[in-house]
Amino acid sequence: MQKDEVLSAAAKRNLFLSPDALEIIDSNGCPMEFVNTLLNSLAGNTMFVTKDDVVKFLEGEKALMESQKTIAPKIKRDPDLKIVSGSDITGESTCTGTIEDFANYFRSRYTLLKKIINKRKDFGMSMSIERAKELGRDSMNIVGMVYEKRTTKTGHTILTIEDETDTCAVFISKESPLANEMFVNDEVIGVTGKFTDSKGLFIPETIIKPDVPAGNKWVPSDSTSSVAFLSDIHIGSKEFLKSDWERMIEWLKHNADEVGLNYIVMSGDVVDGIGAYPDQEKDLEIMDIYNQYETLAEYLKEIPDGIKMVIHPGNHDACRLAEPQPALSEVYTKTFDSSIMMVGNPINLRIEGRLVTSYHGKSIDDFIAGVRGLSYDNPIAVMKEMVTRRHLAPLYGMRNALAPEKKDYLVMEEVPDIFVTGHVHGTGRMDYRGVKMINASTWQAQTDYQKMHNFNPEPSIMPIVNLGTGSVMMKNFKK
Repeated sequence: MQKDEVLSAAAKRNLFLSPDALEIIDSNGCPMEFVNTLLNSLAGNTMFVTKDDVVKFLEGEKALMESQKTIAPKIKRDPDLKIVSGSDITGESTCTGTIEDFANYFRSRYTLLKKIINKRKDFGMSMSIERAKELGRDSMNIVGMVYEKRTTKTGHTILTIEDETDTCAVFISKESPLANEMFVNDEVIGVTGKFTDSKGLFIPETIIKPDVPAGNKWVPSDSTSSVAFLSDIHIGSKEFLKSDWERMIEWLKHNADEVGLNYIVMSGDVVDGIGAYPDQEKDLEIMDIYNQYETLAEYLKEIPDGIKMVIHPGNHDACRLAEPQPALSEVYTKTFDSSIMMVGNPINLRIEGRLVTSYHGKSIDDFIAGVRGLSYDNPIAVMKEMVTRRHLAPLYGMRNALAPEKKDYLVMEEVPDIFVTGHVHGTGRMDYRGVKMINASTWQAQTDYQKMHNFNPEPSIMPIVNLGTGSVMMKNFKK
């Protein structure tokens, strides 16, 4: 029996096991049904389970448990999973690439993020840049989108920001505490400060990003369900890790009920696709895109009944590359079980009261290329930059294509409880101000193309989040 299963069972009951208590349970080889009975008997009396608590229970109750032959089946609740209204581009795309489309797109981004910034307790309401210039030297709040960032010959930073009315230059001295702040083009910031008389520069006292409120936290609920995340499966690749995948399926068959795993979200690149990178055909085992999806459909039929599945595309899938991406077409998904929910990328899901934001993560490429200190080795750090800006892909015109829809679907309007990405084939987790941030691994071994680019995956790990307690289990299926 694995210790993480025992810890997960304890977490569902808001219990904390001491190291000695966990060691006794594990060394005795107790079956999970016995462990659950032990934990149930202690749950109403204590929060911290000690070695003595376990020893007393073993001495008084183990013989009774050994005589039991039947186990009451776990009662599975009906799936409680919904798409958050307005978060899915599927069927809603209107862009044609006109100048008006681009204007509406950036206006939407600015308006949504300005609203978030103005609600911050440490900022308050702002005025337009035009009005701020009229008032002159009084300290004031303005909100603008970063149009350009440049460094002077003497090492100072100048940000050109704009709103619907005007532009202004924000001067950040190299001696200022703000000098080490990271900025990217097209993000929206709030600035408190005043204009100078001489050059009309705006001198900031503070610079505010939309961010997650400092007091935000995960509030435990009575849910006993868990949600798992699978990303970058890459069916069709010669490097698809079939044996690891099969171990995962067997584990689900025997343990899904125990951990309450009622939902799986697949965060893009579910197949390897065709022509996704130069000479990809050398790495393909299935050369036909339709066959790739048909094979995936067969694999998913092995997942136990009762687990609700959600799939959205990534950059390898048969879908437009520009984000936001609509759900996979029925042309490719007609062999899938009808209960599988096909959605766009990104997507906001409400699962048993929790807000889950799932995004494939193509913009990670742009963050790493444009921000000093970020790397593929630490995707969670990139995700934190997204959350800080409350935008999944602020940089426009780089590697990641963005479609100018009338609404910017990549703004994080609500603070999610769980935020998951894939794309970089890494794995990681972090709690940031109550947000469970997860990078969801891959099911593809390193390809020659990845090796050439020094891209080192961490495959065959399935993150599982308990929707009640928020505990995260990174279940490794690599042999």
